[in-house]
Amino acid sequence: MEKERIRISDIADKLGVSTATVSNVIHGKTRKISDETVKRVQELIEESGYIPNMAGILLAQNNSKIIGIVVNDHEKYEGHVLEDGFISASINALAREIDASGYFMMVKVTTEWNEILRFASMWNMDGLVLLGFCEQDYQKLRESMHIPFVVYDGYFQEIPKICNLVIDNYDGGRQVGEYLKRMGHRKVLCISDNCICVDLERMEGCRDALGGDGVDFLKIPFEKTERLKVYRQQEAEILQHTAVFAVSDFYAVEFIRYLQERGIGVPKDLSVVGFDDSPLCNYCMPGLTTVRQDASDRAKAAISVLKNLKMGTEERIVVKLPVFLVERKSVKKLNREEGSDERETFL
Repeated sequence: MEKERIRISDIADKLGVSTATVSNVIHGKTRKISDETVKRVQELIEESGYIPNMAGILLAQNNSKIIGIVVNDHEKYEGHVLEDGFISASINALAREIDASGYFMMVKVTTEWNEILRFASMWNMDGLVLLGFCEQDYQKLRESMHIPFVVYDGYFQEIPKICNLVIDNYDGGRQVGEYLKRMGHRKVLCISDNCICVDLERMEGCRDALGGDGVDFLKIPFEKTERLKVYRQQEAEILQHTAVFAVSDFYAVEFIRYLQERGIGVPKDLSVVGFDDSPLCNYCMPGLTTVRQDASDRAKAAISVLKNLKMGTEERIVVKLPVFLVERKSVKKLNREEGSDERETFL
């Protein structure tokens, strides 16, 4: 038989106090209640296993202790945005940091920019973290909301009371370019589904490190089936290069799988580098050389900034975190002949 739910009135009757007293203790309104009574109520609440209606309690307070995470369900994720390595690592790190800070986390996945305001207002949130919204009207959003929020990799003019929490994407690309150059590569292909925002910065860093002339760009479609078609159609041109820099680990691992199914060895025939250092990098064969961004450090910075914004002590509008190259087995060191422009294709 299901155990009968304990009510506030049950606790009040047992202690000989009013239900208002018990309710005020639960809600933290104890200024006019004696320390002894507060202790008695708290002890009985714990002993009885009373479960308060936390939604009602939190929404009634000025400090809800809820931090919302809003993720852009971009079409490139094909309905699986929370399975993406970068997104899942970010949410996992945020969940740990939010819990350690005594807050609750709520996650919303949406493609609708206007849903952000409705989501935040409905739950009286203490703060927001926005993921995957690159070029949006953050000024308008700031004017519509009183709560602080942090943006992961946004592209907008600096706006007071918003913190744009970024990684050094350009430097990450530069590290890739310098590494490939040290490994003898002079013909490098960058692949991405766009040529703006963070992906552009990563490719520009790689291009500048390599001198520019030996770096090409291939734009790939959002849909997997269409990407594979492009790889097949462009295979001869792709193999004119000695290395491919995919600006996300997901695309890098998928591309390695395509090459292997075509009988093209990695890194024997073509080297591949990714970006993010997601768990995928250790599970693919060979292990993927990539650029690491620390999801834990970023989550800590995000929650710290939100707290400071709420208190009015945060003056930083942009916080930039470092990245570093992680070398594994997906890049081959070339001799001079292999790295030259006269390299033959594998078709």
